[in-house]
Amino acid sequence: MLCATLCVLLLIWAPVAPGPSTPWKRDTGQQSSSSDVDIYSFHIDSRVSSRYAHTVITSRVANRADQSREVLFEVELPKNAFISNFSMTVGGKTYVGEVKEKEVARQQYDKAVSRGETAGLVSTVGRTMEEFKTSVTVAAHSKVTFELTYEELLKRRHGQYELLVKARPKQVVSNFTISVRIYEPQGISSLEAQGALTTNELSSVVQTTLTEKTAHVLFSPSEEQQRLCKDCGDRGLSGDLIIKYDVSRELPGELQVVNGYFVHYFAPTIDLRIPKSVVFVIDRSGSMSGSKIIQTHEALLQILGDINEQDHFGLISFDSSVSLWKETLVKASPGNLEEARAFVKSITARGATDINEAVMQGAQLLSRAREDKSIPEFSASILILLTDGDPTSGVTNLDQIQANVRQAIQKKHTLYCLGFGFDVNYKFLEKMALENGGVARRIYTHSDAALQLKGFYEEVATPLLLEVEVLFLHQGVANLTRSSFSQYYNGSEIVVAGRLLDNSLDTLVSEVQAQSSNAKEMFRLEAPVAPETGFQDEQYIFGQYIERLWAYLTVQQLLERELLVSDQEKAQVRGRALELSIQYNFVTPLTSMVVTKPEDGQSSGPQVAEKPKEEQDLEETNRDMSFTKSSGHRRFHHRMPQGPQGPLGSGSDTGSKRAVRKKLAGRGGHSNTGYVRANFPLPDSEYHLYSGPRPFPDPRILDHPPVLATVVPSPEPPLSVRFLVPSKVQVLPLCFDMPVSPGQTLLLFQEPTTGLAIFAEVGAQSRGSFSRIKIQISPSVVIRASALEVTLLHTATVQTWPWPDVSYTSDSLSVSVAGRVLTVTTGDSSVEVLVHQLQSRTHLWARVKDHAYSSGTGGLIGQFQDNISYEVKDSSSRSARIEVRGNVLDATSARSVDYSTLSRQKVDCWLVPPTGLLRDPAAYVSASL
Repeated sequence: MLCATLCVLLLIWAPVAPGPSTPWKRDTGQQSSSSDVDIYSFHIDSRVSSRYAHTVITSRVANRADQSREVLFEVELPKNAFISNFSMTVGGKTYVGEVKEKEVARQQYDKAVSRGETAGLVSTVGRTMEEFKTSVTVAAHSKVTFELTYEELLKRRHGQYELLVKARPKQVVSNFTISVRIYEPQGISSLEAQGALTTNELSSVVQTTLTEKTAHVLFSPSEEQQRLCKDCGDRGLSGDLIIKYDVSRELPGELQVVNGYFVHYFAPTIDLRIPKSVVFVIDRSGSMSGSKIIQTHEALLQILGDINEQDHFGLISFDSSVSLWKETLVKASPGNLEEARAFVKSITARGATDINEAVMQGAQLLSRAREDKSIPEFSASILILLTDGDPTSGVTNLDQIQANVRQAIQKKHTLYCLGFGFDVNYKFLEKMALENGGVARRIYTHSDAALQLKGFYEEVATPLLLEVEVLFLHQGVANLTRSSFSQYYNGSEIVVAGRLLDNSLDTLVSEVQAQSSNAKEMFRLEAPVAPETGFQDEQYIFGQYIERLWAYLTVQQLLERELLVSDQEKAQVRGRALELSIQYNFVTPLTSMVVTKPEDGQSSGPQVAEKPKEEQDLEETNRDMSFTKSSGHRRFHHRMPQGPQGPLGSGSDTGSKRAVRKKLAGRGGHSNTGYVRANFPLPDSEYHLYSGPRPFPDPRILDHPPVLATVVPSPEPPLSVRFLVPSKVQVLPLCFDMPVSPGQTLLLFQEPTTGLAIFAEVGAQSRGSFSRIKIQISPSVVIRASALEVTLLHTATVQTWPWPDVSYTSDSLSVSVAGRVLTVTTGDSSVEVLVHQLQSRTHLWARVKDHAYSSGTGGLIGQFQDNISYEVKDSSSRSARIEVRGNVLDATSARSVDYSTLSRQKVDCWLVPPTGLLRDPAAYVSASL
């Protein structure tokens, strides 16, 4: 999926820099007119040549004010895309980004910070997007041009290729154009334009031209038309343009050769499907409670309705124990499907998580069916694992689980791993899936999670071929990408690329061998070796696209292979991927793009744009920006922006108070995780920022000083902790602010049947954060955790460990640390303590991951054990009247940070008063820990 989003935001510099003795004053709120910064031209030009998309976003901005303005250029691009070029032109001079090895770029960044120069580092992970962002100071009555290029191979899903362009420039643009040109030598069989930009009043603006092999979609609205779409007005367009198309398939594939590189596309039309045997392995641990288990029920019930009657299937649910629906695979008959639906509806969330045993039993189900010959000889064997957390029961060593699964599967079955939300160890799931012929996919805990699950199943629902092997019948073929595939699914496509070393060759011949449902199949293709000029449709072709496609695909597959090879091979695989990334100017997980910005007439330190991994340490992503110069600290004065719910300081991450804000991984909607979450508000004050890189977690061994934030005294609003309460049925959670004072303790959780209790202490200097967490297993067994150390009081014994070294196991208790997460397991209950490093402080948050709740479970977390039900009586975009627990409460729209996951997602919620939601707010507060 190809996506582009443009945002240009204005950050206001103080017109006169005060001297050292000049006090900083709060901004009086006199903002410059929105016309001061004018995006007078915005173009997205995307060219797709044989599925390979090359997109250029060009934004031209004029500062029409009488003083300098800081302009931020922010672009979202698809996760699978590689940035390949960036430049900005200011004052007639062009500054071009340079791709370097990530470590080299980091060193350049660190040196710039140590010299006191301006430096920035920005990247993030979202649902389907990543973000590129940079800024530049534009002089009065001057202009800047930003240009970003990225590339991606469009993947065929559900029988179509899809290119998505999002446009939201935040203002009406006098020259606005989106142009998509497609060239497919096979011919284009279907084309349609969809999305918000094609509906209602804007439908006539989209112009589509289609010939046999080319297509052109043009969207160029006038200023008046840009005001027509819903919620647009003077803020301009806000919507997406989705181009879906497919190619003609008279032959089973397409083979193209240009300038010594070739690509082979294989997607034959086959009428007779291969039967499949599929086992669904479903996590039912306590953390799946609430909307996750509801959405899983919904998705599985729909999937059961789509299973082909020729298929065999099985169902396994697991927590600390494993439950098989049936001991053998059964055919998808109407009677069996009805029984299966009843089993799915009976799955409830409880207990811990034994991934190892569940997947092992799933593999054994498939293996027994093949040994007993109760399934067809030529059928696809598939395991689909859905889980939302790490293993906490049975075998918990990740390497051992992966080894056990490899041994059980033995390349006879394919394993797909679906990770629900951001609590999973995605790298663990990804490696386990790749080792067993499958892929991993993150399922986002939004309202459409059931559709995501069903959509994934539809991709693998109809296997057409097994054991697909792509061969080239020449000695001069080299540097092939992956050419062996366990399955070919209906609606997908196999892509193989390589180099041609034999310059004398006139024709390239390929042969594809595969197993169908009843015979060995062979498909043969031939292609002339094109002359150096290549194809003639120059207006649709960008240079050397097959070579760049080969490099793109090779780097992607090398990065996957790095997960699988031995330590001895990793360096070689990583080195080759790095070499190609630099050679083709790709920003990959191994490289960074360094942009030296112009500032105040002189060069400043680098901006470093990185491509984050799906599972990336947030401290790597969330490096700090510096606002200092070599001549001394440069002070930046910025008024806190106002949102619908008031100042960001009243309910947002402190990172939002940065002069230039960096995004965190895992953007998007709220996470229905089945437990309460907290957000820590800060006073609305001015900050003078002096920042540099900040390692984690132990501030005693920092290589660089931590961020220092000098707060200008202002009236201190009361401190409060914001809690998020997911809903059983509503999309938005509720939230409430719990008033606190430094040193106070909150009761988060209490289970009277077992004695388990969790307390959190508000730090004396932490402006509303939790500085210590106490987990009471029983009156004689207590665990106290801070960001630096963990102490265990066990009867008369006291043990203390530095945070990274925590390790304790007994018959009834396990205490361990992995990164920034402390896990305490006792019986069927599992509690985690997460450590978050914010701008100038560390804070902790606790959550109950697995637990058998009782009717008497209490505490700020415990009382919402089953999430909560509420009804919206009357609502607008910013307010509502909500009926909950027999009370009708006034609610306002709010946006908070979810600290219950390491990704710290932004969450929309309905903010209600605590007195109407809690049974007795004062009962949860005590004087000390």
